[in-house]
Parts: sequence; structure tokens; C-alpha cells
Amino acid sequence: MAEPLDCLIVGGGPAGLTAAIYLARFHLDILVVDDGKGRAESIPCTHNHAGYPDGISGKELVRLMREQAQRYGARIERDYVTRLDQMENGFCATWGSGSVETKTVLLATGVKNRRPPMDEELHDEALQRGLIRYCPICDGFEVTDKNVGVIGSDSRGVAEAIFLRSYTPHVTLIAPDTALKVTEEDKRRLKDAGIQCVDGPAQAVAISDKCIVVETAEGHYTFDSVYPALGSDTHTQLAEQLGARLSEQGCIGVDARQRTSVPGLYAAGDVVIGLDQISHAMGEGGVAATTIRNDLAKERPLLR
Repeated sequence: MAEPLDCLIVGGGPAGLTAAIYLARFHLDILVVDDGKGRAESIPCTHNHAGYPDGISGKELVRLMREQAQRYGARIERDYVTRLDQMENGFCATWGSGSVETKTVLLATGVKNRRPPMDEELHDEALQRGLIRYCPICDGFEVTDKNVGVIGSDSRGVAEAIFLRSYTPHVTLIAPDTALKVTEEDKRRLKDAGIQCVDGPAQAVAISDKCIVVETAEGHYTFDSVYPALGSDTHTQLAEQLGARLSEQGCIGVDARQRTSVPGLYAAGDVVIGLDQISHAMGEGGVAATTIRNDLAKERPLLR
């Protein structure tokens, strides 16, 4: 029977691949299993990532990170891990084409953005053209002084609209369903910021090279970019299977060294509450990998 892995990494985005690079360079036996549906690869071009003054696409960044990890011996498999079971000396992970035993597991499974109601192909094309954007921290600079729509309600939509108001005076908050659900205090803040409010339901219905059209109960609105502020779903299923503690925000709870409440299970990146930023995910991946290496060394000296 094959020896168990030192570490299985579930998720091949910036957090998981950074950890893979570190762990491979620690001379550990590791495997990355990734379903290929991470958010990073859908980013048309990021200008926030240091070291790329002209920007880099998420797909190219992930490709380079994957190549770097494999150069040091990391194995990467394209599949979806469906089950994680705890064993006496580690874990057993199962996916469509097989399973593996491993001493430790790093979950870097990320989150999925909730999309606005629109045709899927239209959405993906709009995303690639920068007509739909999901991260104002990442790319608010790109909409400076442009006409921006925010589809959202409650505190999340209000907060995103006001954040974007620091980039442009042309911000419209649109209800995703019928009427905006905002408090009197939020109404005052929106009014003071000069943000127009429109009742929904909102549906993006058309795009061109330079604009996107949103249909509402009050008519059609044309924007340079639209930000869906509809929240996201965190991929915590594997952690829940093991009974790991979740945070109040529904993310995987970790300590300062990326350890979960289950010994031998670690988490990093967007699946852990944070900035939802590539640089932050990479930092957590490096911390997690170093912790995994040092925790394994406590059990058995790592000798060449």
C-alpha cells in the first residue's frame, strides 16, 4: 500500500498554489486536486498584483504558479474532491477518479460569487470585457469617473455603492428584486453621497463593446460597468464533513497559523474570512505551508 501523502491541497488558486510551491520546496510529498473553477482564473486583468506593472490576467497568473509548483515536484490533478474522512493517522480524500490517504489537508477551496440574473454566456463575455466586475477593491480604479451600477440591497449593496463613490460621482444602486431594502440611516448616507437609487428587479439584458444595459421596473439604464453586490457562497463542505469550526460569517475558522479546529486540517485563502485579494490569499498559503511543515516535523524529524 502506498505511503500517505504529507499534504493534500484541495484547490488550485493563488492560496493553494502558493502553498504547493512552499511545500514542494520543503521536499514534502504533496498533491493538489483542483476542479478548475476557481475565481482567479476568471479575472480578465488584475493591476493590483505587485510585480506586474502592466497587469496580468488571472488565467496567466495561475498558469505560471502551476508551472512553478510542478517545477519543484508538486503533482496537480484536475478533479473535484467530494469526501474527506478522518483516519487514525490522517485523512482519506475521495474524488471522481480515485482517492488518497494523507497526513494533512489544506483546504483552499475559495468562494463563488452570486451572479446577477442574466444569460450565462452574456455574463461571461461581459466579465471578460470589464462590463461586469466583482471586486471594487481590485478594480475600482478602472471605473474612475465612469458611470457605474451596483446591483444590491441591504447593507452590502449600500456599502459597495458608497465605496465606489470614492472613484466616481456617477453611481446608481439598483435593487436586485423589487424594492431596495435599506434603513433610514442608509437612505441618508446614499443621499449625502449623491447616489441614485432605483427599484428592481434588475436584469442585465445587453452589452456592447463599451457598455452594459440593465433593465429595471423603472426603465433601462446604461452603464460602463456593473458591480453585483449579491454576496458569495463559501466552499466549506469538506470542513463541515469533519466537524471543523466555522466563523460567524460562515467561513472556515482558523488560528493565526491557518490551523482549523481539526488537528491536521488547515485552510487558507477566500474560504477563510479576509480581503478576498490575491496577495492576501498567497500570504495565507505561505503561512499555512510553513505551519504544515513545522507541525509534521514535530511528529517526525524531516531528514534527507
